[in-house]
Amino acid sequence: MAMVYGAEQKARRDVERSQKATLRRLLRSCARTEFGREHGIRGGESYAEFAAKIAPAEYESFRPLAERMLRGEKNLLWPGACRRFAQSSGTSGGKSKYIPLPDRSLQRCHYAGASYSLASYLHYYPDSRVFGGKSFILGGSYANELNDLPRGVRVGDLSASLIDRINPLVNLFRIPDKHTALLPDWREKLPRLVEASLRADVRSISGVPSWFLTVLKEVLKAAGAENIHDVWPHLEVFFHGGIAFGPYREQYTRITSAGKMHLWENYNASEGFFAVQEIPDSPEMGLLMNADVFYEFIPVDHPEAEPLPVWLTVPGEIYELVITSSNGLWRYRLGDTVRVCGSQPVTIVIAGRTKSYINAFGEELMVHNAEAAMTKVCALTGADVADYTAAPVYAATGTRGRHQWIIEFNRLPACGVEEFARQLDLQLQRENSDYQAKRAGGIFLDPLEVTVASKGLFDSWLASTGKLGGQRKVPRLCPDRRIADALLGKNKL
Repeated sequence: MAMVYGAEQKARRDVERSQKATLRRLLRSCARTEFGREHGIRGGESYAEFAAKIAPAEYESFRPLAERMLRGEKNLLWPGACRRFAQSSGTSGGKSKYIPLPDRSLQRCHYAGASYSLASYLHYYPDSRVFGGKSFILGGSYANELNDLPRGVRVGDLSASLIDRINPLVNLFRIPDKHTALLPDWREKLPRLVEASLRADVRSISGVPSWFLTVLKEVLKAAGAENIHDVWPHLEVFFHGGIAFGPYREQYTRITSAGKMHLWENYNASEGFFAVQEIPDSPEMGLLMNADVFYEFIPVDHPEAEPLPVWLTVPGEIYELVITSSNGLWRYRLGDTVRVCGSQPVTIVIAGRTKSYINAFGEELMVHNAEAAMTKVCALTGADVADYTAAPVYAATGTRGRHQWIIEFNRLPACGVEEFARQLDLQLQRENSDYQAKRAGGIFLDPLEVTVASKGLFDSWLASTGKLGGQRKVPRLCPDRRIADALLGKNKL
């Protein structure tokens, strides 16, 4: 672990040198692909030449090649055949994205990032006893809706491939077993997770905060306890990522003993492992230079500007993140925004998304999902909607999280508001695979609720903010409750 920590720290002391070396390695591979040949990549380009040949692009530009890779074709976005793909929420071109996971990406990016996260934690807590017991790693499955995949091709959650390909030695220290970890049905999986962990000496937990909270509540129920340290007295750290931890902090505080569990944040996604918390109780994360990712940044205030390499970013500014990595995504617009906090080494905090979304529970619900679902349900029910917005409602004692939709109707649905809400929930599951996964079995996310807005509510709220008129609109999806609560405060129904 000390060697892993030292190598990353050395790379981060000279960001420009490290990033240029990463780009050279990646371009040598790009030159051996159909994508590289189409863009004239030879493998020895400078950064300026690389930027001139390939324009930044969103997933839809890569979808045709990625879906050909799914069917077994070789040397398209990355050299050779790719047998694993991470399924993530889709763009306007489809319900799901399929992110290639070549072996090199798994080893040099995802596993390397996880190793550095652990090494960074141990650097600050050298007296840790995390290896004295078990690591409880929560993962997803290979559930997908694709048909006739070639033999050996596996598509599902990123975590499923990470668990499936993990070094066998790690299995000596982790729970649950691989079979349980990869179960697709959470109604079967959840009790097995409780059984596997209830009497184990759990020292660390790793996963998405919303998912793990559900598991911990079931463990506490089975143990007849109110504090997780009464069940796992040596639990010391939660390695978390995927969604913001803030909304869950109070709930975790209620079920843990003060000062006994550290929180260690990671910035990882289906597309890569990008940054790791390095200082206890700090929101800043260190951008990884040894994770086979080349980073670029588009200023949020000037979205038409050319991306900047990481060594030219300005601390304090907010940027849209663009990545080039060994998963075969070249100048890929990730959709995340980050604020650069420091340079040499580069530190960041996640600022949000480039488009409206809700990702309070790992569901990654996007505006195009909401618009498509609303259009179809209105046609189905005869409703006419004037305006709407949606926001998360976080779990409380005895309840799970859910989405609240505040809708101003020109014409109410003939079937009633409750049936409209049920149909909207079903349609969102058809439009978005991550929302569907979180709703499966009613384990992580409750059905959405619809609150009817009084006539003129949205215009009234916009007027109160000085934004009524012109092209001003209420965001369809909001990752927090600020707008929803302000609207409800004015709702006269």
